[in-house]
Amino acid sequence: MPLSIDIITLGVPQVEAAGAFYASAFSTKATDDDHTAGLDLHGTGRLALRQIDALATDSGTMPATSGFRGYVLSSIVNQPAEIKALLEAATAEGATVIKPPKKQLFGEFTAVYQAPDGAVWKLAAASKKDTDPVPDPPKPTETAIYLGVAKPKASKAFYERLGMSADHDYGDKFIDFTIADGVCRLGLLPRKALAKDAGVDEHGDGFSALVLTHTAASRDDVDALLAAAGSAGGRVTAAATQSDQGDYTGHFTDPDGYHWRITTTPA
Repeated sequence: MPLSIDIITLGVPQVEAAGAFYASAFSTKATDDDHTAGLDLHGTGRLALRQIDALATDSGTMPATSGFRGYVLSSIVNQPAEIKALLEAATAEGATVIKPPKKQLFGEFTAVYQAPDGAVWKLAAASKKDTDPVPDPPKPTETAIYLGVAKPKASKAFYERLGMSADHDYGDKFIDFTIADGVCRLGLLPRKALAKDAGVDEHGDGFSALVLTHTAASRDDVDALLAAAGSAGGRVTAAATQSDQGDYTGHFTDPDGYHWRITTTPA
């Protein structure tokens, strides 16, 4: 079963406050389950919010984090006016504008903000002109996460070993992978280039406060993906075990240290 991003989990200082922010920023509902808030990003994947110390413990690392976390989240919408509406909703709830809405050199219309929990979000429009009324609320056509890596081509080879297929491949400049309905897109850029594109300093240390979750179809698929990650240059940080609730879950990090959780739920 190919790897995919079913849930993006962010480590946050306060789950309730972060849940309220994202619920308002994306006009969605936050549900609370076992001290984790979950949000459906309008059918383009799911966002989960967990207290950062607990997320770090789950991942087998220390919670300390500073500076750029090495990734940028992105919401893609249809037109510039939707970006402005999403940015206004986010700033009304405490987000800080890093880059105001603007048409970029090659025609893309974007804006960047930092959420109160520290995560950096890029808003991008598929079109550079407004052609339709702004939906209420604006809904993303795609949610993506871009990882800053040492060498995108090497990272691409790792993820291909886990069943992913490149959609756009510009070598060590930019690579992203194809996605299916209901999951998030994964993209790879050099860390310095990703930080520059987002308008932030590239330096940062410690835990990324990020875990990417793939929900496998079976225990065998969990074991197979963990084994593939280990043999492809990643590191299995926690072998798969069954929880009291019946979930079968293991963890690995990719060659650049980003954390993944592979799980399957009881039949």
